[in-house]
Amino acid sequence: MKTITSLVLIFSVALLGRTAAHALVGKDLDSLQWKAGVSKIDITPKDPIWLAGYGGRDHPSESVLHPIWIKALALEDVSGKQVVLITSDLLGMPKSLSDRIRSGLKERYGLEKSQIIINSSHTHSGPVLGNSLSDIYPMDGEQKKRVSEYSEDLVADMLRLVAEAMDSLQPAHLFVENGVTRFQVNRRNNSESSLLQQTELRGPNDYAVPVIKVANTAGEILAIAFGYACHPTVLGDYSISGDYPGFAQLELEKTYPGAVALFFQGAGADQNPLPRRTVFLAQQYGKSLAAAVERVLSEEMRPIASGIQTGYSEIDLALSPPPSMETLTAFISSASGYQKRWATRMKEEREKGLPALTEYPFPVQIWKLGDQPIMTLGGETVVAYALELKKVFGPDLVVMGYSNDVMGYIPSTTILREGGYEGASSQMVYGMPSTWAATLEIEILHEFLRLAEQVGVPKVSSGLLPN
Repeated sequence: MKTITSLVLIFSVALLGRTAAHALVGKDLDSLQWKAGVSKIDITPKDPIWLAGYGGRDHPSESVLHPIWIKALALEDVSGKQVVLITSDLLGMPKSLSDRIRSGLKERYGLEKSQIIINSSHTHSGPVLGNSLSDIYPMDGEQKKRVSEYSEDLVADMLRLVAEAMDSLQPAHLFVENGVTRFQVNRRNNSESSLLQQTELRGPNDYAVPVIKVANTAGEILAIAFGYACHPTVLGDYSISGDYPGFAQLELEKTYPGAVALFFQGAGADQNPLPRRTVFLAQQYGKSLAAAVERVLSEEMRPIASGIQTGYSEIDLALSPPPSMETLTAFISSASGYQKRWATRMKEEREKGLPALTEYPFPVQIWKLGDQPIMTLGGETVVAYALELKKVFGPDLVVMGYSNDVMGYIPSTTILREGGYEGASSQMVYGMPSTWAATLEIEILHEFLRLAEQVGVPKVSSGLLPN
């Protein structure tokens, strides 16, 4: 009797083992039904060029700390639907260039806007692009020409980049998981000058490091897409670089030979790397971020089953009424630098009878890869948006700011009410005629609710109202 019982137990264990193995194989086969292609192009300017991000610079670049890149990850699911993630070591992609790139990809590959993400790392050590923050930079005619030529070349390079990624499509596995690192500091709630004396940091933060691993059928890593929500403003001199995201990508590509590391910027508009201002700190933060990614890659990651759903819209976000002519005249008499240039241009346009901008088409986007949602926002998005979206759609949600069109800061309702740089004066930096209307946050968040229902992203909570 004992022998029979033992045989039954052995058979049962073997059967369970076989069932588990088949389930695992099935899971692996689901994730294997992806195709992936990756590419990268060096976009380091060959000649000195004006660097974007700081209004205090007064001459073009002097040197190159390390090369800067655009990179692309193309994905295709079992049904043949495709998406492309483009990342760049640039301050931000203006609408005029983004629209041209996306139109070119529509013409060549039939890709809709919903299938394309163009994310900028927001490095403040990359070149100025055409039609972007034009009031900040006191460039002469030769420098304006150089920026225009560089921007034209960038559009062609972006299209070539995607073509190379599409041409390299091969069977692949996708995996996802979140890591963590903590060098971001909320700059609205913590003074940089007194940071070393503080015993605690204040303000909302999002320390998540989302990581998507792409591996071929042999298990070799093809691509590592990873993000963080923090301004790349460690450096502010006249050297071209990708700042800490650039160093992080270099570190990962050194650790994983043959892999392409693609950094995407999160909702980090009110987050700074502090302390800062030395190359060694930029390297330190880059290594810290790379270490967070490496830890995730070394542990078990969740497979992403094959399947793509996408949604995209541009909502007309209202702007507040512009300042009066009297206000502009008074401001011009007391202002200096880019603020004076902005007010002068605003007044001249008004005198010519040109209408002031009253609303702006703001891009909102969702990808659903298997069951992994990715939500992108245009502009310099503050961390409050990521926190609110994660409350509703879960902590594993991937949020990207600085995507598809960077037209200005996107403050929360609270920051808009408080004012300051992110809430008010930054609009001048971007050449906008006025601040956003008070309905900004609720309109954006409600649009995500609508798109999420359309794409099939489930909610884990029903609350989604700004504070």
